[in-house]
Parts: sequence; structure tokens; C-alpha cells
Amino acid sequence: MTLSLRTLFVAGMLSVSALSGTAFAQDNPEVGGAPMYADKNIVENAVNSADHTTLVAAVQAAGLVETLQGPGPFTVLAPVNAAFEALPAGTVENLLKPENKDALVKVLTCHVIPAKALSTDIVSMVEADGGEHVVDTVGGCKLTLKATDGKVTVTDENGTVANVTIPDVIQSNGVIHVIDAVLTPKM
Repeated sequence: MTLSLRTLFVAGMLSVSALSGTAFAQDNPEVGGAPMYADKNIVENAVNSADHTTLVAAVQAAGLVETLQGPGPFTVLAPVNAAFEALPAGTVENLLKPENKDALVKVLTCHVIPAKALSTDIVSMVEADGGEHVVDTVGGCKLTLKATDGKVTVTDENGTVANVTIPDVIQSNGVIHVIDAVLTPKM
């Protein structure tokens, strides 16, 4: 399950400008060793990323596959497998239990912004707001975006800072930004 969840987040973060047909977008980065296609949705791309298997498993367990295949637009902040592994022992396994589905949905939807925001959009918002920009997620979390020297960071309400390691992975229904930490709702 951990492998699947990670795959979903990576796929969500990977996007590029749409090209005709199902061709790989030249400017779209590979994620988890797999090409990301701008004409495929977040889930269709995420399942191919070896770095997002935990994310994909979590998205499946939470029943969010259909939502993330929807029209969006979505900006998905997709934690890599290592980000989930860095959580306290047993956290992921506990969240994946059926009785904890509501908590899992809350954590995952705190990684989804209900708009398409490329890294250039984020940098512009941060600059316009004097150094940081707060966004609301689908899960009701408030995330603080910052940009320094072109590098974007995301801070959750608990102070966890995630670095965007692969920005602007274009999807047919939004964009994925791969991150190196799991963001959580306010505790």
C-alpha cells in the first residue's frame, strides 16, 4: 500500500503542456523513472512512478481515485515514498486501516489545491504577498508557500516544511509538484 500511495503523489506532481496524442511532453519531467504524459490525468500518471507507490496505495485506500481522475483542475503536492518512510513508525500502516479512512482522506486532501498552480504562478503569488502566500486545500488545511532563489517550499499548519523537488509535472486535469515531506492537518 505504501508503494501505491507514493506512486499517486508523484503522478499528481508531474505535469507538462498538453501535446497532441498520447506523446510524452518534451518539457514534462520523468517521475520515479517513468515518463509523465500531459494528456493523462493525475492518477494515470502517478501509478507509473516508482517513487509514489505509497501515495498511490493511500489514494486507493481513501477512495480518492475517482476524484483525482476528475476534471479538476488540481494542484497535487505529491510526497515521495521516502517522505512517508520518514513518518513515525506505524503511521502509514495505521492510516491505511479501514477504520481510519476519514483521517487518511484528511491527510491526502491537505495535499490538493483546487486550482492549477504552476511554479511560476506560485512564485508570483509569493512575491505579490511579500514573501509568502497562504493557500487553502481541498481538505481545509492552510499551507504557506514560499519561494527563494526559484525554489518553492510548502509549510503545513504544524510547521512541517516540504521542498518541491520536481515542479510542474503537467497533467490533463492539473499539475503535480513532487515534494519531500508529508503535510498534515493541524493537530
